[in-house]
Amino acid sequence: MNSKQAEIMKNGKGFVAALDQSGGSTPKALLGYGVTEDKYSNDEEMFDMVHEMRTRIIKSPAFNSDNILAAILFEQTMDRKIDGLWTGDYLWEKKGIVPILKVDKGLADEEDGVQLMKPMPDLENLLNRAVERNIFGTKMRSVIKKANPDSIENIVKQQFEVGRQILAKGLVPILEPEVDINSKEKRESEKILKESLLKHLDTLSKDQIVMLKLSIPSEDGFYTELINHPNVMRVVALSGGYSREDSVRYLYNNPGLIASFSRALVEGLSANQTDKEFNDMLGNSIKEIYDASIA
Repeated sequence: MNSKQAEIMKNGKGFVAALDQSGGSTPKALLGYGVTEDKYSNDEEMFDMVHEMRTRIIKSPAFNSDNILAAILFEQTMDRKIDGLWTGDYLWEKKGIVPILKVDKGLADEEDGVQLMKPMPDLENLLNRAVERNIFGTKMRSVIKKANPDSIENIVKQQFEVGRQILAKGLVPILEPEVDINSKEKRESEKILKESLLKHLDTLSKDQIVMLKLSIPSEDGFYTELINHPNVMRVVALSGGYSREDSVRYLYNNPGLIASFSRALVEGLSANQTDKEFNDMLGNSIKEIYDASIA
């Protein structure tokens, strides 16, 4: 673990930018950016375009370490370059921003009110490559839709099992058991989830440090125990489909919880904007999210 990066992640003021849309969500991300599907004819061209989008964001003067602690990357982004540097190296060496990698392969079909992560047979090789690419940590997502205690326990158990494999490589895992913001059982699911997370956190040794990425809770300040847990480096919040305005408003009510927004971060950005329009829009978004993250 890079000690300087660990200090930034634990104590720095700012938020985590999520730039990790993967194959399934890339067309939607590009469409939101104003790039329609008729602009590319295959996956290779699609991923070229999304890398151009991410490169534009990362190279923007508004995207800097004054406000942003880390950026979460998709595997293909990690394996591409910006101005001759691997993307992770560019983030750290040119921007002072900590690079993190999304490692999950998507969600399994819903069963008993949850979606576990799909199997990751190549995880060992991916983690080795992440170490070679100077990546600090990883992120992996599963989803909770119903307040089913056994199913939520299975979600958390899977997250910690994979998390231990990641810890063994010297990387810091971000465990992301997302609670669907549209679930009618969101509040009850969060209660079950917190209890399970605290139980599993207490099984870690003192040198096994993780981060958590969670939906903004229905009850203000609900995750304070997790934020203060000695095995938790940071708790970050996903926007989960909320607009930026709503995400920021809810975040203000949860001191110690910082943003790790994706859609809410890039909302309003367009391929058709001039550089000034693009940078101004991104800068305004970053300021709003930063202010809520340090409140």
